Amino acid sequence: MADRSILIVDDNEINRGILGEIFKGKYNIIEAGDGLEAMTMMEKYGESLAAVLLDIVMPVMDGYAVLEAMQEKDNLNETIPVLMITADTSTDAERTSYQKGAADVIHKPFDPVIVDKRVSRTVELYDHKNNLETQVDDQSRVLKKQFLYLKKQEEKLRNSNERVIDTIANIVEFRSMESSYHLKRIKGFVRILAITAMNNYPEMGLNPHLIDVMTQASAMHDIGKISVPDSILLKPGRLTSEEFDVMKSHTTRGSEIIERLKDVQDKEYYEMCLDICRHHHERWDGSGYPDGLKGEENSIAAQFTAIADVYDALVSDRVYKAAYPMDKAYSMIKGGETGAFSPKLLACFEFARYDMEKLVVQTKAAEEAEKRL
Repeated sequence: MADRSILIVDDNEINRGILGEIFKGKYNIIEAGDGLEAMTMMEKYGESLAAVLLDIVMPVMDGYAVLEAMQEKDNLNETIPVLMITADTSTDAERTSYQKGAADVIHKPFDPVIVDKRVSRTVELYDHKNNLETQVDDQSRVLKKQFLYLKKQEEKLRNSNERVIDTIANIVEFRSMESSYHLKRIKGFVRILAITAMNNYPEMGLNPHLIDVMTQASAMHDIGKISVPDSILLKPGRLTSEEFDVMKSHTTRGSEIIERLKDVQDKEYYEMCLDICRHHHERWDGSGYPDGLKGEENSIAAQFTAIADVYDALVSDRVYKAAYPMDKAYSMIKGGETGAFSPKLLACFEFARYDMEKLVVQTKAAEEAEKRL
């Protein structure tokens, strides 16, 4: 016995018998005398139906109404091919059948060979189409699972990158006797400035992902200070020119340290950390170090970190000075007393002033609270 069925819908029992004989042995034959009964049969047999042979002219519910009902029922005629049966050889009958979703049209009187070939060809086409759709659905599910897996791996890698960066940066922080909130402020300032730039200067090409990377990478800006002797790093007075040269070497020494971490960091994070570490003391007019980069030769990430580092140095207590008031620090940077910054960066600094000062107040309050514990 065949596994699949053909539903023959015709109000004429003789026609049903003729069509049934053509497919006897190939398919299970199911019959319906009108459209309503046909819809009931389709609900009952569902996907086991290989095709529906549907007469157009029938009482109660004609063939066109059945096609419309099948379309309303989850586009049923997209998965089960319907071949219309008609004695009408006019173009209008065929056009209407196709417009309403029929796969083919079979004319009366029936020629067994033609009917068999047309039904077989239509069933094969629909089976191929349905198999392709199933394969696409299966592949889509596999790709979705792979995408979710890669997203999880990306998240784990990002968290790993952040832990590596924060751990190393905190070691440098501890040795420099700087507050643990120094890094929080640097990263916060960089994020605030970068978001301001993204919203005001689209030509900079910033996006949320890039901002996340540069924010986290900015924590590595002073890693080279781990190689600076305590006598210079913690000196309360003014540095000599020789000592200042040693202090400036933290940019290149830091780059060397980051290069040794290349194999344990994501390439994007590694390159951003390396760039920020080496170039956060460059200045817009080329007066910075170590490479004397001028203007847009320096990356925007290094520029954000530069102004963030200067601002935090001004508003914080250091071994060589007391903190400046925030309005004084703001005016010093805007006035060029701390080196030249790009006009766009200074505009962002002005736009972001409130949020940056708010962060300073919040972190200093938290720091004071910790001291009282």
